[in-house]
Amino acid sequence: MANLSDLIISHPEVSSYEDLEKLVIEAARSGMILLYMDLKPDFPDTPRDWQHRLEMLFYRAEMPKSMER
Repeated sequence: MANLSDLIISHPEVSSYEDLEKLVIEAARSGMILLYMDLKPDFPDTPRDWQHRLEMLFYRAEMPKSMER
């Protein structure tokens, strides 16, 4: 398990919500099992539904293409 804040702190190169989405996908693909949303990302482009979007990206990152809708 990892905290979203830990991901952000350990990757200072992340400067936008779009970058954060890529980082979350990378974390899931590298074997992270659980991501705890312990803070709201403080980027100007963070959407209202940020938590739902990050959860879906994390969940679907390793889903085989044959299972996607």
